[in-house]
Amino acid sequence: MRCFFVLLLLLFSCFSWAVDPFEDFHEYGKLSDEEIHELHKGEMFYGDTEFGLILSKGNTNSTSFKLKGNLYQDFEKWRNQFKIDSLYKRDENEETGESDVTANRVFFSAQGNYKVGVKNSSLFIYGDYEEDEFSGLDFKSTIATGYGARVYQGVKNKVDIDVGPGLYRSVADDESTALEDDKDKMGYLLRIAMQWERLVSKRTRFNQDISIEQSLSGLNSRLKSETALISQVIGAVSLKFAYMYRYNSKPEDDNLKYDSELSATLVYSF
Repeated sequence: MRCFFVLLLLLFSCFSWAVDPFEDFHEYGKLSDEEIHELHKGEMFYGDTEFGLILSKGNTNSTSFKLKGNLYQDFEKWRNQFKIDSLYKRDENEETGESDVTANRVFFSAQGNYKVGVKNSSLFIYGDYEEDEFSGLDFKSTIATGYGARVYQGVKNKVDIDVGPGLYRSVADDESTALEDDKDKMGYLLRIAMQWERLVSKRTRFNQDISIEQSLSGLNSRLKSETALISQVIGAVSLKFAYMYRYNSKPEDDNLKYDSELSATLVYSF
């Protein structure tokens, strides 16, 4: 009789675990980007918001705040994407004991893709605008247009690439050491962007986004790369680990050519 009850307990456990307790989780991990777009097709806006806050007290006193957002529109002929990426940080100055701003950056971008007859192919127009208090610039902006296509489609992987010419403009701030005639720069560029998505598991995915803006006018060339692992936590909330790398071939003043950022943030999808 005891063996019979043990057998029933084992069978009950097997049947319980046979039902995925996370089967009703949100689209992250469960659906690919393409399936998410199809699910929300025709809606005015959908997307995700990413946020992180770090407060350090003790030997080091600092406050860091990070906010990112992705908004999409998917209509019959157009798919549009709007991005915002901001970082704000304050650190305590050991000499004065006062809190100083050590990072303050805001980045906006918008891209419209006009769908052509070939599946996953489009003509695009792209624009961005960035203000970084510690870059030596008042602002910098880019506009580009060209052709986008999916160059690889597998069971778990897909790779999309955008290529096209564009214009770049930057304006140095008042404190920059650049000559007055050299503060406002404008030139031609070639923009190449790649998005690689890999489904790691039912609720986890790997993303690699790279954009390269190669100057054709002897100005600065830029590279931006984000490597991210995104995993669902509960409901519409996911956890994102990301490594961001930025490279500028001709930075203003004595700034370094590169900077990097390692982050762990929460992502809310809607």
